[in-house]
Amino acid sequence: MKKFLNILKTVTAVSDAVVIATKTVVDTVKAVVAGIKHLFTKEHLPMLVVMAAGIGAGIMLPADREGVAMVAVSVVAGVAGKGDHIVDSPLTTDVADTVSPGLLRNEIDDRIVKIRPMSTPLDQISRYGGARLCGSMKVDYYSVDTRPTQDRLKTAYDPGRTPAAGMVHLTVNTPAIFDASTTVMVPEVSSSTGGSLVLYVVSRDATGINVVAVNNFDTDSGEAFVPEIPASATLIRMGRAAAELDVMTPQFEALPKKDTNYCQIFKAQVEQSTFMKIANKEVGWSFSDQEEAAIIDMRLGMEKNFLFGHKAIITDPEKNEQILLTGGIWNQTDNTFEYDSMESEGTLIDLCKRAFTNNAGSSRKVLIGGTGLIGRLHRIEHSRFLSADQTTTKWGLDFTEIHSKFGTLYVLLSETFDQCGMPDGGMVIDPEYITKYSHVPFRTERLNLRQAGVRNTDAIVITEASCLVLRYPGSHLRIVHKTQS
Repeated sequence: MKKFLNILKTVTAVSDAVVIATKTVVDTVKAVVAGIKHLFTKEHLPMLVVMAAGIGAGIMLPADREGVAMVAVSVVAGVAGKGDHIVDSPLTTDVADTVSPGLLRNEIDDRIVKIRPMSTPLDQISRYGGARLCGSMKVDYYSVDTRPTQDRLKTAYDPGRTPAAGMVHLTVNTPAIFDASTTVMVPEVSSSTGGSLVLYVVSRDATGINVVAVNNFDTDSGEAFVPEIPASATLIRMGRAAAELDVMTPQFEALPKKDTNYCQIFKAQVEQSTFMKIANKEVGWSFSDQEEAAIIDMRLGMEKNFLFGHKAIITDPEKNEQILLTGGIWNQTDNTFEYDSMESEGTLIDLCKRAFTNNAGSSRKVLIGGTGLIGRLHRIEHSRFLSADQTTTKWGLDFTEIHSKFGTLYVLLSETFDQCGMPDGGMVIDPEYITKYSHVPFRTERLNLRQAGVRNTDAIVITEASCLVLRYPGSHLRIVHKTQS
C-alpha cells in the first residue's frame, strides 16, 4: 500500500510538470502572436525573415524607403504588446526610426517662408494714387484730347507748266481740322526761298481747303504760287494769322467723350474653427497669416482683371443674379507698339519715341512687362545717349530707369503677363492719367457664424468693388510681340 501511494505521488508530480510546461508553451505562443500583431498594428515595416519563434526571436529589419542598408537586430515584444525591446544590439537612431517611426523628431524651423509671386504693380500704383469714391457700380467718365495737328493730301496737286498765282484748292482727308486764317506747313515740299513750303488757308469746304502760297514765288513775275504737291503729302497745322482789323476768328469748340466701366465686386473669405485656433501648433501659423495669404491671392486676381478684364454684365444661372465684370486697361487704348526683335538700341529708342510723342502725356511713365520683354530689354547694350543703370523707388516699388531724350521709363517685371500667356508683352502706363474708382473701398468684415448657428468658426470676408480707367487713352501704350499679335 505504501509503494502504491509513492507511485501515485510520482505520477501526480509528472502531470503537474506537464501542465506547467504546456501553460508555458501556450503563454509563449500568445506573447509571440501579440508581438507580431502589435508590429502590424503600428504599421511597422514587414519582417523579411523570422529567425526563431518564441522569446528572444531574431528579426531582420528591411531597408527603409531612402535606401538605408539592412539592419539586423533582435526585437522582443513586451508582455502586453505595448513596446518593443532590443536584445543583443545597441539602440541607434537607425533602429529607432525603423522600429518606432516618429519617435525621433525632426528639427522644425518656426520661421514660415511665405512664397509670393512678383508684386502687383498696377494695383499698387492705383492704390498709392488714391481711389475716387463713386456712388454706383457703373462709372461714366469723360475725357477730351487735342485736335489733330496734321493731315494728308488726298489728291496730288499739279499747277501745270505755267503755274497761276493766287488761291488754289487742295483736297485733304480731314478738312475740318483746318480753319480759315490757319497757316499750314508742307515738310515734303521745298519753297523757292528755302525751307519747307508754307501755305495760308483762306477758306475750307467739305472736300478740302483753299490756300495761297506764303514763301514760294515765280522767278520771272515774282508772284506767289502753290507748287506741285504729291499725293499723301503731310500737311502740318500751325497757328492762325489774323488781319489788323479782325475782331473775330473761326470758333474753336471741343466736347468731351463719355465712356463707361463697371466696378467688379472682389471678395475673399477666411475661416478657422475654434478647435483649430486653440490647438497646439509646431509653428506660429495664426488666423492673421491666413488673412494675409488671402489678401495676396485676392490682389493677384484683381491685377489680372485690371489689366485684361472684359467689360460685361452676365447672369449667374444658379443665383439668377447679375454679375458686373470690369474692363481692363489693356483694351481701353488703341495705341500699340509692335516689335519683331528687341535686340538693338534702335528698337528701344523707337519704343521711347512712340511712348512719349503724339500725346500730351507725362515725361515719366511706367513700363511693366513679362519675363520675355524684360529679358530682351536687359540684354540691350546702352550707350551714353540711352542709359538703364539707375534704380528708383516709387509707389512702394523698386524700378529700373531707362533714360532717353524722349522721356524716362520706370521698368518693372510683372508676372501677370506670363500667367496670362503674354511673356513677351508689356504696357507703358502714364500714372497721371489713370484713375481708380471704388464703389466699396477695400475693407474687412467679421462674420459671426457661431452666433448665427452656421458653423463653429471664426470668419472674415474681404471685399472691394472697384475698377480702373484710362482718362487719356492716347498717353498709354500696349507693347506686343509680332508673333503674339
